[in-house]
Amino acid sequence: MLYCCAIVFGAFFLTFSFNSLSLPVHSKKIIENKIMVEVVDSALQQAAGEGMDAFIQVFTDAYEELTGGELTAETMPLLTGEQHSLLAYQIFRDELMEGGFCQLIQNGYGGYIFANPFAKVMRLWGVGDLSKLVYAAKKIYDAHREDLERERTDDEFMAMYEQYEVFDALEDEFLEKEEEYTALVASYVDEHLDLFAKK
Repeated sequence: MLYCCAIVFGAFFLTFSFNSLSLPVHSKKIIENKIMVEVVDSALQQAAGEGMDAFIQVFTDAYEELTGGELTAETMPLLTGEQHSLLAYQIFRDELMEGGFCQLIQNGYGGYIFANPFAKVMRLWGVGDLSKLVYAAKKIYDAHREDLERERTDDEFMAMYEQYEVFDALEDEFLEKEEEYTALVASYVDEHLDLFAKK
């Protein structure tokens, strides 16, 4: 999975076919040989009323349904660079909220976050502090990648939290500012809806 991540944010307009899926709150359209997810306006309005994280989740749920929840060489071209960036934020947020950088990396998302321009995109979307945080975590990841990604037993995984306490301050910073970051990402999506889905 990590080896195909380099193509995530590049321009990839591949020709492919798919079987029609039934999506409860969204559907798909082929636009210039790529699939554009559609979201229902009422679902967006309801989610926005529940919070910015729920608003983002409407999009990322559609992306995960489209890709079958798997980021592979076959499914990654189904999403645009912007859609991948939003999905990367959702994954990053969820993993950090639940188990921090060690969990994010052990769950196989290290390359998806750190080997792609996720940090740069966050800066371009107006979330500069998050961009700096991701770059700081990337330095740690790059320096210890082999060890961070190696398979571990449950006990070895739990020991990572002591071994990699260097992530603690970054995780604390993220938890303190998560609502602000999520609001900024949601605001960017709301202002550029056509980049993320068709209504």
